[in-house]
Amino acid sequence: MIKRRFSKQIQIGDVKIGGDAPITVQSMCNTDTRDVEKTVAQIKELQNAGCEIIRVAVLNKDAANAIKEIKKQIQIPIIADIHFDYRLAIQCIENGIDALRLNPGNIGRDENVKKVVSLAKTNNIPIRIGINAGSLEKNIAALDIPLSEKMVMSAMHHIKILEDNNFDKIKISLKSSSVPTTIEAYRMIAQKTDYPLHLGITESGTLKGGLVKSAVGLGTLLAEGIGDTIRVSLTENPVEEVYAGYSILKSLELRQKGINFVSCPTCGRCQINLIELAKKVENALKDIDKPLTVAVMGCPVNGPGEAKHADYGVAGAIKEGYIFKKGEIIKKVPEEFLLKELLDLINSEN
Repeated sequence: MIKRRFSKQIQIGDVKIGGDAPITVQSMCNTDTRDVEKTVAQIKELQNAGCEIIRVAVLNKDAANAIKEIKKQIQIPIIADIHFDYRLAIQCIENGIDALRLNPGNIGRDENVKKVVSLAKTNNIPIRIGINAGSLEKNIAALDIPLSEKMVMSAMHHIKILEDNNFDKIKISLKSSSVPTTIEAYRMIAQKTDYPLHLGITESGTLKGGLVKSAVGLGTLLAEGIGDTIRVSLTENPVEEVYAGYSILKSLELRQKGINFVSCPTCGRCQINLIELAKKVENALKDIDKPLTVAVMGCPVNGPGEAKHADYGVAGAIKEGYIFKKGEIIKKVPEEFLLKELLDLINSEN
């Protein structure tokens, strides 16, 4: 059992973050926020995949205005991603945003920061301080110290600005495209503050490479008990980010939402098309919310025996296979009916 780092608890909409709350899975829309119809459609798709908090880019006043209509049509909390213009932050709060992602030191003069913080405090709106390795303040970037230390220094600077304004509904992220840099930065910040932490490897890449980077980076930190929310950043349909986030959490037994899918890598004993079958089973069950373990195994040797912990499964034989439940074989069927028989069994009982 992983012992999680203690963190203060905040709330974004109706979702609790930090403390003893479950680690939440986030994503970000890649639609133009001004296009309410497309943005709402994507948010609903993400919500159906299990996304619990969504972030949208707010580039101008029209995008900030769209927040009001978007909020009316979705069921999960929404975060406004804002850079430099404090007026957009104010506009988003007035339009019902659930949280802000901005760095207070980047939105201008002290009076501008005070205006945003005061309104956020009045409306109970948390602020995520988002530090990216590639966009540090010039004076910090110029220092001759490790990049991870620069990131933490920047985060602490922005935290102080908010705390000096008596604001503590704060969440922090420190993202780099370098996995070791990101890990070290989060380890350091975890020792310096108890604010909740949002994890991510920024610009991690396309699906295959990005999944590996994110799994290594986020998995390392989560295994150490660090992290309260996560986003797997991929150059891909953001729905894949949500599926990946839950897969990482399930692999560490931190969340049990949805199917825990088990399949063997195949070997010379396998006499069925296991790769195709495994893909079809996993895809068919991806939207099931119930925490079930389903196994697709290549042969009787590694079937019900090695996967006896599974709720349901199949084990291949010679052009046929066995359907099993809780380690007990309940049916033998031809290969072409394995998928249907397994899915019929699962769907009939769930």
